[in-house]
Amino acid sequence: MLVYYRERTVAWGESDPFGLVYFPRMLAWFNDAEHEFFAQAGYPLTRMVAEDRTAFVMGRVNFEFVGPAGYGEKIVTRLAVKEITRSTVTWDCSARRADKALVTRGTATRVYARIQENGELKAKPIPDSIRALLGGSANDG
Repeated sequence: MLVYYRERTVAWGESDPFGLVYFPRMLAWFNDAEHEFFAQAGYPLTRMVAEDRTAFVMGRVNFEFVGPAGYGEKIVTRLAVKEITRSTVTWDCSARRADKALVTRGTATRVYARIQENGELKAKPIPDSIRALLGGSANDG
């Protein structure tokens, strides 16, 4: 299944003076990488929301801090599709410094949902076209 890499530079304010990355920033790194993947694959999230009235919403996250990454350091985030079910995709996530040292790792499960007229979300099956982008098939999940 799909593996996606994104290089970035640790911004000022993403970690403390000891290189401990703030937990919400770790989540943002992977969220940004996922959005970039869909945009580069030709299916940006703005299209999902505006045209299809759908979105991948966070269902569950499980991350751990492993090592430091300080201001100005280059890191590479890695997203790998771990599992696709009827309505979810689970990403195996990691971030490494340029010297290959692990900064963080974890999983993030996204639920594919339709935005209802009242603004609520309702899970729906992931379309085959999106499954194909993720490296899955109609038989997954």
